[in-house]
Amino acid sequence: MELWSDANQAYLSAEFAWLKGRLQPGPGDPAPRPARDALEPPSAIERLSQIFGLSAFERDLLLLCAGVEMDSELADRCGAAQGLPQGSPATFGLALGSLPEPHWSALTPSRPLRRFRLVEVDASARGLAAAPLRIDERILHYLAGVNLLDARLQLLLQASASPTWIAEDHRAAAAEIVRSLDNHSGPAEVFHLCGDDPQGQEDAAARAAEQVGMQLFTVRAEDLPSVGPELDQLSVLWQREAFLFPGALLILCGSAVTPSVRHVMERLPGLLFLGSAEPIRLSRAFRRMDVDKPTVAERRRLWVKALGPLAEGLNGSLDVLSEQFLLSAKTIFMTGAGAASSPDAAAPAFLWNACRSLSRPKLENLAQRIPSTAGWDDLVLPDLPKETLRQIASQVRHRMQVYESWGFSAKGRRGLGVSALFTGDSGTGKTLAAEVLAHELGLDLYRIDLSAVVSKYIGETEKNLKQVFDAAEDGGVLLLFDEADALFGKRGDVKDSHDRYANIEVSYLLQRMEAYQGLAILTTNLKSTMDRAFQRRLRFTVNFPFPDAAQRESIWSRVFPARTPTRNLNPRRLSQLNLPGGNIRNIALNAAFLAAEAGKGMPVEMGHLLRASRLEAEKIERSLSEAETRGWV
Repeated sequence: MELWSDANQAYLSAEFAWLKGRLQPGPGDPAPRPARDALEPPSAIERLSQIFGLSAFERDLLLLCAGVEMDSELADRCGAAQGLPQGSPATFGLALGSLPEPHWSALTPSRPLRRFRLVEVDASARGLAAAPLRIDERILHYLAGVNLLDARLQLLLQASASPTWIAEDHRAAAAEIVRSLDNHSGPAEVFHLCGDDPQGQEDAAARAAEQVGMQLFTVRAEDLPSVGPELDQLSVLWQREAFLFPGALLILCGSAVTPSVRHVMERLPGLLFLGSAEPIRLSRAFRRMDVDKPTVAERRRLWVKALGPLAEGLNGSLDVLSEQFLLSAKTIFMTGAGAASSPDAAAPAFLWNACRSLSRPKLENLAQRIPSTAGWDDLVLPDLPKETLRQIASQVRHRMQVYESWGFSAKGRRGLGVSALFTGDSGTGKTLAAEVLAHELGLDLYRIDLSAVVSKYIGETEKNLKQVFDAAEDGGVLLLFDEADALFGKRGDVKDSHDRYANIEVSYLLQRMEAYQGLAILTTNLKSTMDRAFQRRLRFTVNFPFPDAAQRESIWSRVFPARTPTRNLNPRRLSQLNLPGGNIRNIALNAAFLAAEAGKGMPVEMGHLLRASRLEAEKIERSLSEAETRGWV
């Protein structure tokens, strides 16, 4: 059976032979014109004529321009018919005089040849009739049987295949889109897919497009040119592509719509999708649908499906994995495919670290990632705060069981994150405790300095905080809001508008901590400035007391790494120094450098610690009493 491409090429050749006879008949009768219904499915020129509604003359004119490019003999006859050199392009005047059923309106800007840029008119010519005409390269390839995206759009648009794996909620959203299109008799609808899962929005749109016989193309809002001639050209080229494939367009943007996105969404015809995190208003009719990350239970189902036989030995680990990482269906299956091909995939730590890497946020200048290696033995605290910290770790581990299996999430998702307030003087171990939790739970620790986040401009603080929480929502992150005094220190009685906005900033932070699905910790030295309503929103409050002598002795006994050479250190006498653990660590580190400076192999001795203690005391503007250092040397 003859391939359609070969038959289409033969049909074009027959059309070109007929055109040669119209331009300059040779010996004998002119070649007969092939029947338009000679091919099934129809030839490319016939499909294109139907798509754009070309008249018979416009169809022949387009064929003439294509023939000049594809048939050298036709190009020569075209030049000869105009008294021009061989290979000269066709003109509108030549077409009007040579082709049947001519009409002047064929090249008006509103007709398809110019409106969709099927042909290009040389504007430098004198008069429209004498203007050389050239077929657009994309259309030339289409007539030859090659239907590829216009080269001018390839750097902007990405073809999105219908997903093999898709979350059930997203499958349902796609089905709803198809039902809406089936029942819609007017212009194609615009669908606004709103939620925190851009990949899920792409999946739902691609599946819906496939089911109505279309190809989805995706563009990111930041890649669109500014409003102007370049964006107008892009819009025209896309309208043409939407007809030729046929195609649907998805624009993925963040929380704000740029003028370019609004310009395109409110003017383009055809099937359009807009994906964003926040609801957006458009001046044209549209339908909004929520497309969020899969639920915890759905994520677990997707993990089981993606991992196949590997999932059987990971039951408990999959519960924690599904609860901790808010990944899209596409990411889950990409990770699952990588795990299936790895010899280490059976180890729960392999999947955990893979997800942790994928969900690592980009917090730019608002946060610092702190490597976490500290363990419980490094933390010297009274029993009650240490037990509270262990409860925090336990709740993070068992959220899947309590929230999903036992039904607490059915009451609402608000407040299901784990939030804590760490209070205590500087150096009492608040940041170290956060490091211990991050290391114990296998999370990345990001320290957010609120003094850098807080802005004097109204609304900027909330904007910065939103950026932090939005970036961390995928999971795998412990957020530590350090030095919260920068925010809480501004609270007080509402005397003017600045006090009111300071209170709003505190409220916003605590609301986001309450809604955050991960683990968020706030540290402050000013617990007394927080009213009880704010404290109620935090799951845990951990007080870090100033260490007593016994605790300071314990800190001194473990402050030096095992490989550090020491000699005749007396933790009990060192505990006489009335300083918290943070200062003790500084003293130990400085003493180690003093010993290293003294000579190779010199161990750390009490004399080094005495010198280091005096340096630390001077730094914090505190004098050392004789009782604190008695018997050190």
